[in-house]
Amino acid sequence: MADTIYALSSGAGRSGVAVIRVSGPGAGDAIIALAGALPAPRHADLRALTAPRGGPLLDRGLVLWFPGPDSFTGEDVAEFQVHGGRAVVAAVLDALGGLPGLRPAEPGAFARRAFDHGKFDLTRAEGLADLIDAETEAQRRQALRQMEGGLAALYEGWRERLVGNLAHLEADLEFPDDELFPGERRKIFDEVAAEAAQLREEVGCHLDDGHRGERLREGVYVAIVGPPNAGKSSLLNALAKRDAAIVSDVAGTTRDVIEVHMDLGGFPVTLADTAGLRAIGDDKIEQEGIFRARKKAASADLKVVLCEVASWPQPDDQTLGQIDETALVVVNKIDQIDGFTSISDRPSGMPAGLGVFPVSVTTGAGMDQLLAELEARVAERLVAGAVPSLTRARHRAALEDSGEALDRFAAIAAETANHSELAAEELRLAARSLGRITGQVDVEDILDQVFAQFCIGK
Repeated sequence: MADTIYALSSGAGRSGVAVIRVSGPGAGDAIIALAGALPAPRHADLRALTAPRGGPLLDRGLVLWFPGPDSFTGEDVAEFQVHGGRAVVAAVLDALGGLPGLRPAEPGAFARRAFDHGKFDLTRAEGLADLIDAETEAQRRQALRQMEGGLAALYEGWRERLVGNLAHLEADLEFPDDELFPGERRKIFDEVAAEAAQLREEVGCHLDDGHRGERLREGVYVAIVGPPNAGKSSLLNALAKRDAAIVSDVAGTTRDVIEVHMDLGGFPVTLADTAGLRAIGDDKIEQEGIFRARKKAASADLKVVLCEVASWPQPDDQTLGQIDETALVVVNKIDQIDGFTSISDRPSGMPAGLGVFPVSVTTGAGMDQLLAELEARVAERLVAGAVPSLTRARHRAALEDSGEALDRFAAIAAETANHSELAAEELRLAARSLGRITGQVDVEDILDQVFAQFCIGK
């Protein structure tokens, strides 16, 4: 890492302040070239920034100096906080690009250098990326928890337990002629097997989480399904609080799936309006729309099945087929029934205990109760417990590999203690799989994949 990198670290576009970061052995020289002298470490100095070799004044801004290793990357780091106009930023970046040994940073280059210098592990780096991308309060909390080391502590704790137990088996392999009696050796092996079984149970429970962490990163997918003219598009607009879908009295207006991303009670949700379900006619476009509606309903995390009060409790077969344990059943247009009080009748075959929510999207009646139930259903799928949530498919794959190695170890342990070499190898593979998550093993094959997700300047 003999080269020095630079990039705009704040958001692109017009802003009040822009932060330009430089990292590497030439960071101090960059400050001297543009600002004349180094400021005191970790103190902001207001300086006139000029182009090198007596060039024109570029801007007046704050200059900060972080000598390594006490910096974000572990290297010498400089920051220029300048006015956020595009011309100012371009002029400063152009001046830095003209200095010897400096080059523009690639996506994730600063975080990659921080990892390489031991500033954080891979899970914390991924937490930082998620924190930058967080759009809801729940996503912020999860990302911050991971960035502060919640997942790293859990996975490293498991790995250290495996390594400690592996040491007992390795000692038996390295010193087979010691003074241990066979009974003592078997006792040690059984203790290792018991600890491995306990760890396997903990890994299994962590994996059996309903993909909460991954769903929180991506968002819960909610599909609104029902017959034509039930008010699906109007419900979507009401929940999204904007006119995202076209509303019309003409049946079949919605032909394709319309998706809206929204913050629901602090959780990320993708809400989908779908084509009205009915017996398919000759209209090929509507046929495709209904096919897509059914497909989205089948893959959705949650379905909102919308019916009309006029047809309740006998909705059409197409709609009735969507009512199952995963559905939130809503009966719309109660404002069209004089003196409406409540809904008591239910379709035959409807799952017991499934609630029905009467609403009028037009007047807003019942919408508060529906929204509260929808938020509760989403939260139920996403709220994490005391243990940090598994957040990425990469983590899940490594944990599954570790669990499989522990299963093979258990099978060997159940047979005999005479296969210590095979048993030790399975514990080593289990520990290595856990180490891949945090970066405690040789992970060059995944580093580029992890850090390429960052924006330039981070």
